[in-house]
Amino acid sequence: MLLIVLELIGLAVFAASGAVAAVRARLDVFGVIILALTTALGGGIIRDVLLGVHPPTSLRHWPYLLVAGGTGLIVFWFHPHVAKLRRSVLLLDAVGLGLFVTSGTSTALSLGATPYAACLIGMTTGIGGGALRDLLLREIPLVLRREIYAVAALCGAVVVAVGEWAGLPKGLVSLTGAVMIITIRLIALWRKWNAPVARGLEG
Repeated sequence: MLLIVLELIGLAVFAASGAVAAVRARLDVFGVIILALTTALGGGIIRDVLLGVHPPTSLRHWPYLLVAGGTGLIVFWFHPHVAKLRRSVLLLDAVGLGLFVTSGTSTALSLGATPYAACLIGMTTGIGGGALRDLLLREIPLVLRREIYAVAALCGAVVVAVGEWAGLPKGLVSLTGAVMIITIRLIALWRKWNAPVARGLEG
């Protein structure tokens, strides 16, 4: 039950980030809800499609849709107040990323994916929704140009894959991977770390 609650909290935070981006882009209420759903559920849907799970899990269980869509509506109506909670949202976003990546990696492994594929699928579970959000807004995905986000996700996924391959307890492995992701993300935000870019570019 605790994991389900944490997963729904992660969904709400991801949905809020999508809705805030939609509000800033001046989309209407329908657009805000679509961006919220896409950001919250996109990564999980991509994971299930890659693993051959049909229909995707998030489309078979109404709480996922309700939480994501409801969060989008709340942000639409109360976005000035949500904007003031930026630090709290970033913290919860890091927690959501850790939970989504580790659960995505574990799910891929349990369905027969190789460790290599499971790592990539787990990372995609965490970052896929945000990438789809940015593409819908005609922007280069944030995870490809700023902050240590995708790298943190991949590190956590590798921890899960290696731990399960070594036969360690799944709960301990998932917790360790999630803590690693959260820690890297928070330190990156605190220290304003970014992945290196090519030097010598004009403009």
